[in-house]
Amino acid sequence: MVETSIWILAIVVFLALAFDFINGFHDTANAIATSVSTRALPPRTAILMAAVMNFLGAITFTGVAKTIGGSVADPATLDNGIEIVIATLIAAIIWNLATWWFGIPSSSSHALIGALAGAVFVGAGSSSVNWSGFIKIVEGLILSPLIAFAIGYIVMTILKWIFAKRSPHTVNKGFRTMQILTAAIQSFTHGTNDAQKAMGIITFALVAAGVQDNLDVPLWVKISAATAMALGTSVGGWKIIKTMGTKIFKIEPINGFAADISAASVIFTATLTHLPVSTTHAITSAILGVGSAKRFREVKWGLAGRIVIAWVVTIPIAAVLSGLIFKVLFDLF
Repeated sequence: MVETSIWILAIVVFLALAFDFINGFHDTANAIATSVSTRALPPRTAILMAAVMNFLGAITFTGVAKTIGGSVADPATLDNGIEIVIATLIAAIIWNLATWWFGIPSSSSHALIGALAGAVFVGAGSSSVNWSGFIKIVEGLILSPLIAFAIGYIVMTILKWIFAKRSPHTVNKGFRTMQILTAAIQSFTHGTNDAQKAMGIITFALVAAGVQDNLDVPLWVKISAATAMALGTSVGGWKIIKTMGTKIFKIEPINGFAADISAASVIFTATLTHLPVSTTHAITSAILGVGSAKRFREVKWGLAGRIVIAWVVTIPIAAVLSGLIFKVLFDLF
C-alpha cells in the first residue's frame, strides 16, 4: 500500500479537477446544443451563460457528492484507497476524451461510476464493493433516460396540441426567446448534478487518506470543482454539440424548449433525491422523445442506436480499464 502523502493527494485533486474540466467541455452540449442549433443564442454567448450557470449549480448542492463518495464503497475501510481513486479518474478521463474525439455523447457519470467500481473490485476485492449502493446508482442511470424520453414525448405532444392552429413562424419565434431561459435552467441543473461527482471523488480520497472522517464536502473542494466545471464548459465541445443539435433530427425552437425543460426536470429531481444521473442521457433521451412526438420517421434512429450502444458499454469498459490501470499503478509503486 502506498504511504499517503501530500503530493499523492495533490495528484488526486489534479486528476479530479481535470475530469471535471473535461466533463465541462464534454457535456457543454447537454445545456446549449438545442439553443445553438435553433439560433436562439450565439454559440459564444450560450457557452458563457452555460459556464456561469454550471458554476452556480455546482456550489449549491452536495447530496450527489455524498452519494458518489460513499455508495459504491466505504473509503474509510479501503485498502489502497488512493491508488483506487487515481485509477478511477485516469480511466474516466481516457473514456471521456475518446468519446469526445469521436463526437459521441456518452456519459461521464457512467464512466466514473464504472471506473470506481472496477478499481475497487481489483484493488480491494469484491467484498469491498457496496453492490446494493452500486446497483441503486446504476438503476437511476438506466431509468432517468427512459423517464426523460417519456416526458419529452408528452411535453411535445401537449405543445403540438396547444399550438396546432397557430402559425409555425410565430410559435417558433416565441419559443426561440423561451429557449434562453430553458438553456440557463438546463445549465444550472447540469452543475447541480455533474460537478458533484468530482467533489464526491475528492472527498472519497480525503476520507481514504485519513484527512477527514466524514463525507461532508469541504468548501475548497466545492469551489475548485465548480470552477473546473465552469472553465471546461467555457471551452465548449463542438463535436458533441453538432451531434446533439443537428444529427438526431432537425430541431426547431419549440422542440428545443420541450427537450430542455424535460431533461432539466429529470436532472433536478435526481439532484434533490441525491442520485447521480447522466445529464447526457437525459437530454439526448428528451430530444429523442420530442423528435418521436414531432415526427417519428424524421428521427435518425441509426445514430440513436449507436449512441445507446456507447451508453451500454461505458460502465463495463470503464470498469475493466480502471482495473488494468490499478494493476499498473500498484505494480509501479
